[in-house]
Amino acid sequence: MEVKATMAGSVWKITVEQGQTIEEGQDVVILESMKMEIPITAEQSGVVKALKVNEGAFVNEGDVIAIIE
Repeated sequence: MEVKATMAGSVWKITVEQGQTIEEGQDVVILESMKMEIPITAEQSGVVKALKVNEGAFVNEGDVIAIIE
């Protein structure tokens, strides 16, 4: 499953690591947009197979942030 950005913004903080087991609803990254912090959460439980962004990177709505299997 791909975790995608729900809006454009900067990656303020990555809250998981590659290889980590996470639960549905757990924050994956926190975006900053218009001085607000927006958590992006996992829609399913699984293992983080890949992180596609780095802290400080800019993402657009729909960009893939992470892959969970």
